[in-house]
Amino acid sequence: MLAYLAVSLPGLFGVRCRLDGRAVEPSGAYSPGRRQYHSTALLAQLAELDAGAGDKILGVADVDLFIPVFTFVFGEAQLGGHAALFSLRRLRQQFYGLPADDLLFHERCEKEAAHELGHTYGLAHCPRHECVMHFSNSVEQVDLKAGLFCDACEALLPNARRE
Repeated sequence: MLAYLAVSLPGLFGVRCRLDGRAVEPSGAYSPGRRQYHSTALLAQLAELDAGAGDKILGVADVDLFIPVFTFVFGEAQLGGHAALFSLRRLRQQFYGLPADDLLFHERCEKEAAHELGHTYGLAHCPRHECVMHFSNSVEQVDLKAGLFCDACEALLPNARRE
C-alpha cells in the first residue's frame, strides 16, 4: 500500500512523495476496553517527527483507530499542520466479513490518504458528498466519494501549498 500511495498521491497534490521507514510506538495509544488505538496519541507521535520544511508526514496504520467521541475513525490529521494518519483496518472488505477486493481497497486508501493530507493543507470537511474532503462515518460513504477534491477545495490547495 505504501508503494501505491507513493505513486498515486503526488499527482493529486503536485508534490514529491518518498517512503520513510520511521515508525511510532503504538502500545501507549492502545485502549484495552475498546480494543482500539487512540488516533490522537499516534498523531502526536507523528507530529514529533521532523518532516522537513513544508513537508508532510502521512502515517499508515494497520490497527483500528478511535477518538473518544466516535466509535471509530478512519484517520486524523493536524489541520494546517504537517502530520496525518489513517488506518487500513476498516478499509478492507474482510473487516466486514466480505471477500477481499484489492481494487476497492486501493481506492479507499487513496481517498482516505488524500482526505487526511487535505487537512494538513488547511482544508476542512466539505459539504459536497462527492468531494474527497467530505466527512465519512462509514465505509459506504468513503465509497461514494470521488478520489478528487471538488473545485472549491481544489482552489484552496495552491494557496495552502505556498505556505
